[in-house]
Amino acid sequence: MELVRKSIIECNQGAVRAVRYNVDGSYCLTCGSDKKIKLWNPRSGLLLKTYGGHAGEVMDAAGSCDSGFIVSVSADKSVIYWDVTTGLPVRRLRGHAGTVKCVKFNEDSSVAVSGSTDNTVMCWDVRTRKLEPIQTMREAKDCISSLVVTEHKIIAASLDGSIRQYDLRAGELTCDTVGVPITHVVQTSDGQCLLAACLDSTIRLIDTDTGELLSEYQGHRTEDYHIECAVIKSDSQIISGSAEGCAVVWDLLESSEVRRIRMDSGGVVHSLAPHPTGSDIMFARRRHVEMWGLPEEDGEEDEMIAE
Repeated sequence: MELVRKSIIECNQGAVRAVRYNVDGSYCLTCGSDKKIKLWNPRSGLLLKTYGGHAGEVMDAAGSCDSGFIVSVSADKSVIYWDVTTGLPVRRLRGHAGTVKCVKFNEDSSVAVSGSTDNTVMCWDVRTRKLEPIQTMREAKDCISSLVVTEHKIIAASLDGSIRQYDLRAGELTCDTVGVPITHVVQTSDGQCLLAACLDSTIRLIDTDTGELLSEYQGHRTEDYHIECAVIKSDSQIISGSAEGCAVVWDLLESSEVRRIRMDSGGVVHSLAPHPTGSDIMFARRRHVEMWGLPEEDGEEDEMIAE
């Protein structure tokens, strides 16, 4: 069944740097070049709250497991921990020496993990008043572009072409070298594979435990953009943005292209967020985000896309 465009949100916050769903998909966050984070109802397009406090572009954000807090990172080198309801910063954390590119919460949202252009990964205890990082990883030779945080692992992708897995329980570091700058990394829901989006317009499927290259996916264009990818449909398909104003979907096992989601008027599709439980996908492009998904049962009029 084809996907349809369900809504477009004009974010009015300059260029949208990232779009993220909260834990249950009931709201989404957009990060803007105007130094603000906005909280939306993605289905209605209603703006719920604006969070202003960064002194530079907001690069990434994440919602906590109870949806009560947000953590955001910025070109101003800071990490801010926000109260969702009041819209006020609870903690302002400084330690990075460069733009902070990515951020994730751990499983119970007690620790925020951030990655920066200063080549470090820092862990922050957001529930205490401690303002210094509780742990700093300095092994990368270039910018940390993307993070995956699981129950006992921190997985960091870098433009130095390597994925580093920090096993917190065993106290071990594993480094898998791809050899091409990596702009984004995600893990399949079963935890067995990593998906690495690389600057050579190739997405690589890597075995989490062995580092073995399992498959490659091509057909999109990255040029010099940091373009995100994701695993959808119960780990059966892969989706990526593209510099040519579309999103590309592949079959995970066959490595074959399934469809292209073509969007009007071009613009790089660089950030995307699949709904945690449903079929909807949010795409960030230029100054707005679009939500695509399966047609509604109630006959809602939506715009169909061509193969």
